[in-house]
Amino acid sequence: MNRAVGQTVVDASLEAIARRGRFLFVLNGGETPKPLFKLLGSDLRNKIDWGKTQIFWGDERCVAPNDEGSNYGQAQEAFMKNIDIPDANIHRIKGELEPGEASMDYALVLKRFANAPFDWPRFDLILLGMGADGHTASLFPGSEVNASSPTLAVTAHYQDRPADRVTLTPLVFNAARQIVFLVSGEGKSQTLADVLYGDYQPDKFPAQRIRPTDGELIWMVDNLAAKEI
Repeated sequence: MNRAVGQTVVDASLEAIARRGRFLFVLNGGETPKPLFKLLGSDLRNKIDWGKTQIFWGDERCVAPNDEGSNYGQAQEAFMKNIDIPDANIHRIKGELEPGEASMDYALVLKRFANAPFDWPRFDLILLGMGADGHTASLFPGSEVNASSPTLAVTAHYQDRPADRVTLTPLVFNAARQIVFLVSGEGKSQTLADVLYGDYQPDKFPAQRIRPTDGELIWMVDNLAAKEI
C-alpha cells in the first residue's frame, strides 16, 4: 500500500510541475502515513523535485513543533530532514499559537497560494487518513458539516485524548485535484464499509464530507481495513 501511494505522490508531482511549475502537497498525521514518509525520505527522495514542491498540512495539534504529538514534527523526523527542500517551501500550522490565532494565521498562508476567486489553493495532492470513528483530519463526528471558512480551530476528544487542533475544512479539501485516503487496520474495517457503502451521514462520518468537486478521490486500504468490504 505504501509503495503504491508513494508512486502516486511521485506521479502527481511530475504532472503538477510539468503543467504548473510547482507541486502543492498536503500531508496528514497519525501512525498510518509513517511508512510512506520513510519511503519519501529514502527510496523516493530523488524522484521528486523538492525545490518546486510546497508542503502543507491538513491539520495539526496545538503543540510545539518539537512535541511528539506534532504532525509537522512527525514528518520532519520521518523524511523532511532527509530531503533537499528549502525551508521556505514548508508551511506548517503554528501549533504553538492559541488555536484561533493559529487557524487565522494558516488561513493567511493558504491565501498566498490561492486560486481566484477563492481564498485557498487548489492543491495537487492531499493525503488524508480516517479514524475508527470516521473522522478525517480534525473533522470529528458532530462537528460543523458546512464550514464556511477554509480553516477551523477545534477541540477534539479522540481515544480519550482531548486536544486543541487546527484543521482545513471541506471547502479546501474538496477543491483538490487529487485526494488519497490511507486506511489500515482491522479496527477501521466496519467504519470503512459504512463510509463507502452506507447511508450518507456526514455528521456521524466526517470522512463522507470529502467529495472533490473537480478532482479524483482514491482510497488506499490494506487487507485488514478492507475485510468488511
